[in-house]
Amino acid sequence: MELENNAYFWQKLDTLYLSGDLIIDRPKGTSHPSYSNLIYPVDYGHLKDIQNSEHIACYRGSEKASAIKAMVVCADILNKDIEVKLLVGCNEKEERDILGFLNQTDFQKSVIIRRGSAIPDWANSSN
Repeated sequence: MELENNAYFWQKLDTLYLSGDLIIDRPKGTSHPSYSNLIYPVDYGHLKDIQNSEHIACYRGSEKASAIKAMVVCADILNKDIEVKLLVGCNEKEERDILGFLNQTDFQKSVIIRRGSAIPDWANSSN
């Protein structure tokens, strides 16, 4: 089976991001509302005006961005939940800081998925 980290998937994420308004709920340096010892390393918020979804969570770094370069997938055993959070304009240090922030407790662990550029064979219209 072919790895599906392809250009078309990331293009759809870009469309979602660019079609919504990013609302920053928790600016860089603020404490988590439930756990005061957890300090946000970059701005954190969500996209507004997304249909059929409660929200799409985003971490916004210091770089200007019109494309999503990475996302994190978080497994949270306290909330019995899995969440996907987009990384917008984050440099490598900010990505590491976000992973450190998300992985600092035993109750939640996260991985990063970076943007792929491959176009799978099945998506090639010349086949």
